[in-house]
Amino acid sequence: MDLAAALSALPANPRIVVTGNHVTPWHTVGLIDGALDAYRLWALNGQHGLPDRDGVTLETCFVGPGQRRSPRLSYVPSRLSMVPTLFGTALPPDAVVLHTTRPRDGRISLGVEVNVLPAALEAARRRGGVVIAQVNDQMPWTNGDSVIDLDMVDVLVEADAPLPTAPTTVIDDHSARIGELVAARVGDGATLQAGIGAVPDATLHGLTSRSGLRVWTEMFSDSIFALEKVGALDRNVPISASFLFGSPELIAWVHDNERVEMVRTEVTNSPARIARNPHMVSVNTALQVDLFGQANASRINARIHSGFGGQTDFFVGAMHSDGGQAFIAMKSWHPKADCSTIVPLVDEPVTSFQMTAVVTEQGVAELYGRDQKEQARQLIEHAAHPQVREELREEAVALGLA
Repeated sequence: MDLAAALSALPANPRIVVTGNHVTPWHTVGLIDGALDAYRLWALNGQHGLPDRDGVTLETCFVGPGQRRSPRLSYVPSRLSMVPTLFGTALPPDAVVLHTTRPRDGRISLGVEVNVLPAALEAARRRGGVVIAQVNDQMPWTNGDSVIDLDMVDVLVEADAPLPTAPTTVIDDHSARIGELVAARVGDGATLQAGIGAVPDATLHGLTSRSGLRVWTEMFSDSIFALEKVGALDRNVPISASFLFGSPELIAWVHDNERVEMVRTEVTNSPARIARNPHMVSVNTALQVDLFGQANASRINARIHSGFGGQTDFFVGAMHSDGGQAFIAMKSWHPKADCSTIVPLVDEPVTSFQMTAVVTEQGVAELYGRDQKEQARQLIEHAAHPQVREELREEAVALGLA
């Protein structure tokens, strides 16, 4: 079957799930956009360049920069671990577009992006939908749930192109201090989950002297690779992740590397599976944390900025892990908005709550196991910027927290 025939067989206004994040199959997406007047384009963390015109609905459960603020955005709130279930219920795909390696021995690999794609592929096949693979010689071959049988694919589209790579993260003084404080709480043999950015990178850079560390994470980048190179990771345990984004060196390293196990989202993000890891450490960030310990990590002025993502999954899993910890790590002052990130009461929908501690460059506010008044005191005295502490103390009295 060729692409034109596959697209002509789709129902009116079909739902098309495409590989998201940083390996969108741009060539095939362009061909689809030219062939269909109207369709629903579902992409996780969609990047700039997605078709955004009348007739196209940009659908997602985690909003990326290519979807944010679009009048055609259809945001479906969901914890990332539950998205695969939606493909079998509320969001059935009519077509799935993958970005893959060239076939090898009757199989292909999803390379650096597994995530929710196996579930989408299976849901499409169950309902007679179409599976399209954009084949790229520059996609690394990874193992685990990334490997699928070629007979699951209906159409192959040739499009060889370099993969995007992550820019080098600059770790500023405040991020370095936050990373230092979090890293001090992580001992030998811990299991790590951290994303990409200055604070996660600073945290992981602070763990190079540890030993026996494990990785069970939604995504990883070069900071995990750095721990591998210095021998801080347990070589007897695979690095388990659902997607990755980093340097050309990282992409070359994961190619055909048995150390790296790519795992589908409903497994990596299952709170029960996360909790089985010893001393699970989850490091995430937020836009705001209030005096009740509630975090908003997804909305600005009521407008969706991102989504739940994996934060809620990993916080719950880490808190149920033997010796586990869940941290919100963020700066005490938001530089762009010029305001405190510690607020009396969040006025946006809450993304998560009940974390171990909130860490800013000011210090560590211990939350879990403290009563609500002590939580508020910890946040004011140890996490908030000195400029707003007196105001927060007054607000705490009004809220019955002092």
